[in-house]
Amino acid sequence: MKRAEFLCTCCGKKYEIDAPNFRCSECNEPLELPEVRVGKIRSEGGIQASLFERYADFFPFERSFPELHLGEGHTPLVDSPRLAGKAKLRKIYIKNETTNPTWSFKDRGTAGALRHALELGYKKVGTLSSGNMAASVAAFGARAGLEVFILVGESTPKEKVTPVAIYGSHVIQVKGDYADVYTASLQLGKKYDIYFANSDAPFRIEGSKTIAFEICEQLNFDVPDFVIVPTSSGGNFRSIEKGFREFFACGLIKKKPVLIAAQDIGICPIHKAFSEKKSSVEHFKDGEYLDNAIANPFPPSGNRVLQILRETGGFTVAVSWKDMISSQADLAHEGIFVQPGSAVSFAAAKLLRENHTFSGEERVACVVTGSGLKYTPALERHNLNVHTVCLEDLDGLIGSLR
Repeated sequence: MKRAEFLCTCCGKKYEIDAPNFRCSECNEPLELPEVRVGKIRSEGGIQASLFERYADFFPFERSFPELHLGEGHTPLVDSPRLAGKAKLRKIYIKNETTNPTWSFKDRGTAGALRHALELGYKKVGTLSSGNMAASVAAFGARAGLEVFILVGESTPKEKVTPVAIYGSHVIQVKGDYADVYTASLQLGKKYDIYFANSDAPFRIEGSKTIAFEICEQLNFDVPDFVIVPTSSGGNFRSIEKGFREFFACGLIKKKPVLIAAQDIGICPIHKAFSEKKSSVEHFKDGEYLDNAIANPFPPSGNRVLQILRETGGFTVAVSWKDMISSQADLAHEGIFVQPGSAVSFAAAKLLRENHTFSGEERVACVVTGSGLKYTPALERHNLNVHTVCLEDLDGLIGSLR
């Protein structure tokens, strides 16, 4: 691995990169690699190049680990005049992360974190997840031939648990508070030599920052005015902000977009802290939510997200489950099927126009993070029409539906 170090995102303390350090020993805030300030996009390899080959200047890896590549990244940025019209905005772009190998943005971060684990010589990896990250670590761990340990909450829906087990990993449903299980996972990782690629692992942040890189390239480096990010643990928000910041520092873009953290109003600790002008998030208790993919009551990167918002002029939005379901339908009618928690970004765009935060002239990119197939019970919230008919009546039915 190239010479590098981890920095605490709060106090700035430095740590060696050749160890699985994820939290600062002084202030317990997440660690991060320093900002890359000199780098370019590489053209070698063409369409077959992985993220870590195309953007090699922005990572400290000595090699690209082709044995780990599953086709992560290179996801579409869909220009949707129809959705822009529905939101009454000048432009809406949908960054569709559902086309990743395990149908969510988590694959980018997993690919980064597991490369770090392999460079350090780990044979076992793990994660704590509500579903999407679990499937991602299970898949990439299987691809790399590693032993995988997946910790999921006891309330995680069965339809999210069983697709994780198919990869051959050890899936363990744990009763207990998320924050406590998170802390336990790091302790167990040290005890049993397991690299836990949790939501705020530094190299998970590195992998996911490529979302921002791709948005820049897909818009010919003319970045949108705003980027709305579904925000749960806060790791992906940190990643995307770091990606734009690095491309700006390297002179690849002339401005940085304003980032907006979108949350479910049922569990919105970051939005609550930001709205109340607090410097740190508090444990959000007794919240009701629709999709656990976006329902983290005590986000490990929450304080860092608040810091970024203050430094960059970003802000937060919280939307209702009804708005998420409505936006899930809007996106599906455009051919993009996402889970409700992913639809929160487009729901936020509509809400910001309705309350006049947006004037209507904005160019907005909405990141949608996970496939609707990840949480099919949400379909029960929609008024879906499926017709049943005998063959002899098929002609008449089709005629009546025209």
